[in-house]
Amino acid sequence: MPNKSDEALMLDNQLCFQLYSVSRTMTKLYQPLLKPLGLTYPQYLVMLVLWEMPMGHKHTVTTLGRKLRLDSGTLTPLLKRLEAKRMIQRRRSQVDERQVWVRLTGLGESLKQQAKRVPQKLLAASNSSAEEAASVRSTLRSLLASLDG
Repeated sequence: MPNKSDEALMLDNQLCFQLYSVSRTMTKLYQPLLKPLGLTYPQYLVMLVLWEMPMGHKHTVTTLGRKLRLDSGTLTPLLKRLEAKRMIQRRRSQVDERQVWVRLTGLGESLKQQAKRVPQKLLAASNSSAEEAASVRSTLRSLLASLDG
């Protein structure tokens, strides 16, 4: 039987492991839901940010990275693949060559209607109520805010 100090080092007692496990499992649940859209989970996250804005609105890669908590080395390949699928368009700023603007194409915008069913399907697959999901989101937002300082 482990003593109290040993329990602190048990895998199942680690918050980080529980978060990691939930994240991996959620990503797996999304895969079959996103397949008909032709999106991977990380691409879906990019599209969610772009769908929040009116059609024609542009984001810089920097702004997208900040919102998604991704560095440009991770985000750029995602954007290139979305551009190859003709879901987004990237353009270098004429004012500042270091800035790259990203906007949805018509195809990317049209996927939004299909994607509206994804959250409900995921909720059903997770066997959670909308209230439970909202409570978990609230707790995780608070935790993130605390960790960000």
